[in-house]
Amino acid sequence: MSRPRLASRHRSREVALQVLYALDVAESRGDEAPAAQEVFEGAAAQFEIPPGAVAFAKELVCETTRYRSAIDAELASHARRWRVSRMAAVDRNVLRLATYELLHTDTPTPVVLDEAVELARRFGAGESPAFVNGILDSIAKAHRTESS
Repeated sequence: MSRPRLASRHRSREVALQVLYALDVAESRGDEAPAAQEVFEGAAAQFEIPPGAVAFAKELVCETTRYRSAIDAELASHARRWRVSRMAAVDRNVLRLATYELLHTDTPTPVVLDEAVELARRFGAGESPAFVNGILDSIAKAHRTESS
């Protein structure tokens, strides 16, 4: 994969995380949940997104939202002593995004884990990268056969 494509996919994940976070915060405030695609379109107009990144970012947002109940159940089964609802919002959404990629795409496991840890490092708290890595490693071992 070329360098620009990798950078574009990284930017897609950043935008997707920000949209998922916005959806999550709106829901936690008790606001009527807006449609994921609607929020994505609004965000895409605000963020500087390379043209090649838009389609992947939109897929990540819409599909992560579509599978959210199953993703949250998966997270709950691997995040021992942590309820998904009690996780920090950034961590929860990094985990949702990466779990979608692990369970529903062919993105290599090391790429998914590295990208998620980087997002947690950039947007989360000090302990976020280790927390995210531990849970995702457990999910990857349970669902993927390739070595990570």
